[in-house]
Amino acid sequence: MANQSTVTDFLLMAFSDVRDMQILSFVMFLVIYLLALIGNLLLVVAVILNHRLHAPMYFFLANLSFSDVCFISTTIPKAMATSLTNNKVISFVGCAAQVFSVFTFAGSELALLTIMAYDRYVSICHPLQYTLTMNWDVCLQKATASWVSNLIHALLHTTLTFRLNFCKLHIVEQFFCDVPHLQKISCSDTRISQFLIWVIGITVDSFCSGFIFVSYGYIFSAVLKIPSVQGRYKAFSTCTPHLIVFSLFLSSGMFAYMRPQTLSFHTLDLFSTVLYTVLPPLLNPLIYSFRNKDIQEAVWRMLKK
Repeated sequence: MANQSTVTDFLLMAFSDVRDMQILSFVMFLVIYLLALIGNLLLVVAVILNHRLHAPMYFFLANLSFSDVCFISTTIPKAMATSLTNNKVISFVGCAAQVFSVFTFAGSELALLTIMAYDRYVSICHPLQYTLTMNWDVCLQKATASWVSNLIHALLHTTLTFRLNFCKLHIVEQFFCDVPHLQKISCSDTRISQFLIWVIGITVDSFCSGFIFVSYGYIFSAVLKIPSVQGRYKAFSTCTPHLIVFSLFLSSGMFAYMRPQTLSFHTLDLFSTVLYTVLPPLLNPLIYSFRNKDIQEAVWRMLKK
């Protein structure tokens, strides 16, 4: 048994012990990482440089893309390095940094998606009040509150997790330092940490998911009143992918952190973790940005220059 003060590193799990599969997983995740990185950075730069995109909707999109870049950069580069070099070691500090970053950027993802749903609700259901309700002061306050609250939340869970004592070989059965798997290898009583994850998770997830689905319920009701079939199709084709990706992100994240230990299987854990850490950063630029003509024009104009 090792005390926390003597822990210097952890061992992560590779996607496979077969060399060919390790190379294949490295190539796959490299492609996914580059696509997510390029898509989100293009969006951020396009919003910053194009004055036509200096509007609340695009401001929150840029925040979401920045969060996605940081979120996917927290886990995938280390997983690629593990596959390529077969070096599974991560330092104690590096592990703590991963936990803090995952909580920060996953939380900001959820908060920003909720804010964006509200922004879309106001713009569609109350267009005459939009400029008053979503003025720049309100937008900055919402974005600041999102980032600050998630930093505090991440600091709380990181502190509670790394106050634990860890046992034996410190093998984390995941491709990054995931709190549920760190709790599994702990020699300490993890009930307080697990209880806080449950309480905060259920409270925040219930509020955000309820808010988003109620907002989209009003949006769909308003869209159904549009006389144009093409207009209804355009609105539904924009909103439906958002709800699908949000549902996958929320359900897989809740499963990863709030499932009973009896449902913990390596393949299932890996699949659910990939869903909430990789899928949103990859798909969000496509759903929110490159289906939008203003974004498309801004990106093409920027690339031509």
